[in-house]
Amino acid sequence: MRYARSEGVNIAYQVVGSGPRDIVFVMGWVSHLEYFWSEPSFVRFLSRLASKARLILFDKRGTGRSDPVPISELPTLERRLDDVRAVMEAAGSDRAVLMGVSEGGPLCSLFAATYPKRTEALIMIGSYARRLRDDDYPWGTTPDEHDRFCQTIIDEWGGPVGVEERAPSRANDPAFREWWASYLRMGASPGAAVALTRMNAEIDVRSVLPSIRVPTLVIHRAGDRCLRVEEGRYLASRIPRAQYVELAGDDHLPFVGDQDAILQTVEQFLARPPAQAADNRLLASVLTVAADSDVPIDCEREVAKLRGALVARSGQSLVATFDGPGRAVGCASLLLTVMSEMGVRARAGVHVGECDPAVADGPVFEMSRALANTAVHGAVHASRTVVDLVPGSGLLFEPVMLSDSVVWRVVR
Repeated sequence: MRYARSEGVNIAYQVVGSGPRDIVFVMGWVSHLEYFWSEPSFVRFLSRLASKARLILFDKRGTGRSDPVPISELPTLERRLDDVRAVMEAAGSDRAVLMGVSEGGPLCSLFAATYPKRTEALIMIGSYARRLRDDDYPWGTTPDEHDRFCQTIIDEWGGPVGVEERAPSRANDPAFREWWASYLRMGASPGAAVALTRMNAEIDVRSVLPSIRVPTLVIHRAGDRCLRVEEGRYLASRIPRAQYVELAGDDHLPFVGDQDAILQTVEQFLARPPAQAADNRLLASVLTVAADSDVPIDCEREVAKLRGALVARSGQSLVATFDGPGRAVGCASLLLTVMSEMGVRARAGVHVGECDPAVADGPVFEMSRALANTAVHGAVHASRTVVDLVPGSGLLFEPVMLSDSVVWRVVR
């Protein structure tokens, strides 16, 4: 086991096996690297992957062997992207197949859309685009079901919480139940498990899926009791040219039940030649700042502090791109504060979408500019896509009704 540094936090990771490609394996919910290797069925699953590739495993911050963090600072999707990048860099991986299980799927899909040149392919197993039910997403968990599960965590953590839904074929196996209970205890505290569960319930990557341009495989078991099969079908229907494979079984954990069917599907998918990114388009967060007079500050320096790039600037406006919406919103607030202190009235808009970040033109940039134009001075307006991608960041938004649409004003 080794450690990668990500924004001052130590992220535990392992590299096992060798082969012509790298696979970054992202487990859902909580994880514990050492306990992966204490359940024979999990060992068999990971060992077969490692026989075909260099397999990179890690614990998300706040879980397993990675540094504990305050419950209020558990990782957002954006921060988890940073952790994946840090692990890949520490492991010497320039490009990898991203394999996400359950909640790991949204993270991997966002990584693939944001960093297509670093993503050889995307594989999602028993995953989803949104956790809670919505009018146009009727397969998700209801708020009441979600609250009951959170209460179960509080009441029963230390035991095999959720094993009946995640591994029904092993739910009556005393040895597996004990392993699952120990795995969860070692993976996270009860408070962290509840916080992660509530944060995951706010995830919504539906708007990201059409931006994924890398080869994609979606695997879902027809009787999955944790995440319904419609959720896997939805993922595949929204990702351009995604391959969808529906397998028999009702286990959610991929290493439980007929794991050979899953592994054979993965191996067949990876047997084709690696694809290269066709162009420079990727998922980016675009910030537009519009002022009533010339922008007087060194914007490029301020943008760079939050890992952004200034792509256009005129006397009274600037446009910058970021690899995460939280950083774009943070930069917007910073710039507006600095400008206000200098007596300059300005407003900002932030949108997330697929674009060529080096070319400040197209629908994503137009939407960012339109959002800025709807804001009052000193305010940041964001699109719904931004709101959906920043759960856990501490950012708060309120809806603003316009004549023909709703935008979201940043209130903190």
